Amino acid sequence: MNSPAGPARDGEWISIAVLGRPRGNRGEVTAESLSSKPERFSQLKKVRLLGESPVDCEVEEVWQHGGMLIFKFAGVDSISEAEKLRGAEVQVPLAERVELEPGEYFHCDVIGCEVRDSVSDRVIGRVTNFEEYGGPPLLEIDSGRLMIPFVKAICVDIQPQSKLIRVNLPEGLEDLP
Repeated sequence: MNSPAGPARDGEWISIAVLGRPRGNRGEVTAESLSSKPERFSQLKKVRLLGESPVDCEVEEVWQHGGMLIFKFAGVDSISEAEKLRGAEVQVPLAERVELEPGEYFHCDVIGCEVRDSVSDRVIGRVTNFEEYGGPPLLEIDSGRLMIPFVKAICVDIQPQSKLIRVNLPEGLEDLP
């Protein structure tokens, strides 16, 4: 079961990267990808940058360098112009979201799902966050009250369109501090 970090939503837009520091002297900007589909970046032409206020930008080029994405935007041609973009989210319309493989889910589609016991139908809580620490991803339930591993053996029925996840919790998981 995969869950691409995948895009945070802002209305009808999704975030696919977060801009970092300037790189070089031509206005290039480093970025951290929020997508598990790196091929998506080579196709970008127009994006919205979400900082203090949304700004539409034309993408001249995107490439990888040293494990980091590098963006070059039209009209951003100096270090000082690039510095103004630091921290902005690179967004695309929701309709341009990449296709996922079966069994993959975007974090933003899982957050907000009601979690129910698959046998008793008892409501366990609501997913408030998605955490990845190197092991299996964890669903944070009700702001940290409970952490549930996001694996097929536990999350047996995932219906993001219905905002529902049915689980078979291991005995004692709910009792952990």
